[in-house]
Amino acid sequence: MTISNTGTGDVDPAVRQELERLRDSIDNIDAAVVHMLAERFKCTQQVGRLKARHQLPPADPAREARQIERLRRLAENAKLDPAFAEKFLNFIIAEVIRHHESIAEDTVGGPTATTG
Repeated sequence: MTISNTGTGDVDPAVRQELERLRDSIDNIDAAVVHMLAERFKCTQQVGRLKARHQLPPADPAREARQIERLRRLAENAKLDPAFAEKFLNFIIAEVIRHHESIAEDTVGGPTATTG
């Protein structure tokens, strides 16, 4: 079962079928990831509103560090590169903080001091 470099027309039908099966799984996983991220951001929006009402800073460096360490351990257990998991979580954290800053500005009429 080899895939030809000359185009998809030369691909063994069994290989093509396996590619389609795997790609369908990838598409389903991508959809689940998007839905899970949407749920996560719904929760973090609620956290942002709570922080804004109580004039708490949008960032919480101690929690962020704990979450990064936790995610690195989970990644190691799942045989996923912990550095990749950390980069992914840092990207999400940055977006959450940006949302919290925006919520704070809308709630209290001005920016709230950030930490970290």
